[in-house]
Amino acid sequence: MGVYLSTPKTEKFSEEGENGRLRYGLSSMQGWRATMEDAHAAYTDLDSTTSFFGVYDGHGGKVVAKFCAKYLHQQVLKHEAYSAGDLGTSVQKAFFRMDEMMRGQRGWRELAVLGDKINKFTGMIEGLIWSPRGGDGHDQVDDWAFEEGPHSDFSGPTSGSTACVAIIRNNQLLVANAGDSRCVISRKGQAYNLSRDHKPDLEVERERILKAGGFIHAGRVNGSLNLARAIGDMEFKQNKFLPAEKQIVTANPDINVVELCEDDDFVVLACDGIWDCLSSQQLVDFVHEQLNSESRLSVVCERVLDSSRNPLRMQRRNHQLLSKGMPNQNQLRVNEASDVGPDCLDLCSDASFATETLLPPSLSYIPEPIWEGFFLFKFWW
Repeated sequence: MGVYLSTPKTEKFSEEGENGRLRYGLSSMQGWRATMEDAHAAYTDLDSTTSFFGVYDGHGGKVVAKFCAKYLHQQVLKHEAYSAGDLGTSVQKAFFRMDEMMRGQRGWRELAVLGDKINKFTGMIEGLIWSPRGGDGHDQVDDWAFEEGPHSDFSGPTSGSTACVAIIRNNQLLVANAGDSRCVISRKGQAYNLSRDHKPDLEVERERILKAGGFIHAGRVNGSLNLARAIGDMEFKQNKFLPAEKQIVTANPDINVVELCEDDDFVVLACDGIWDCLSSQQLVDFVHEQLNSESRLSVVCERVLDSSRNPLRMQRRNHQLLSKGMPNQNQLRVNEASDVGPDCLDLCSDASFATETLLPPSLSYIPEPIWEGFFLFKFWW
């Protein structure tokens, strides 16, 4: 059977939640994979004005995805920039912090706790669907004290995970992404990508990979990893003469900030499996169609999962997808930001579309997917 099952696991894990600003639904399904390597985190009230949602697509095991789901939002909260109102800096530092925390004795022990099985040499762990429960991870912020032990020199797991998070504070949406998970916004029915898929063949990724001493073969970093950015994957982050953002593979996220207005329908966060099946616009169209007849967001999520189960269109992979409903948006303009700060995507009703600077919706359609998770959010407007 290897890493795949002879028949897919179609049992779904679904849930719903809401606060005074939004409501969400989630459904996850393991699919063809022998283990579910994806995780998610949903905190409608990270604080009194902020909601946090993240999707983490693991590879080589579930452990890094689970680690991110448990700790990444905590580190966002902990950084001094967060309390100063600088979400971009706090999120960027939290992405890098994940790699730091997974090293050494404390990191090794935590990875062992999160996983069902651990290889003591690599830290690669396998397991099932998992996500932190509300209140099970953001009430207390761990100081992560250093520990002495037999694994003090542990350099971190060779498995890894993408990370795509969306933070909503008042009418502002911040999207941070490392990897090939994707965030898409629906504005008056039109899909716009708010993140970029970090594939090794992208010019900016290729340049960094080669400068750091790596190579690209068959679209994979060092002939192995089909991502140019990820959390974990520590074998690609061993150059002691380079900072974290210049390693062969980096956890450095692209960050976009969107000012929301009343023409925004919803936002989708998804792992790459869904985009192997549908373009951004095709997914937006499908969600709109389902929302016309179904108000329960978890049911809409389940219908998206069911739509991928055509055996002629299945690819043996597992995925996690989040979708967020927000106020409709009028027009989108991209402003360049400083090297330190995020790119800003400002939605302005009186502006013309700067389409040449937008991340364009995917136009590719590969009819061989399988994916297992969907998260849908709608605002109270």
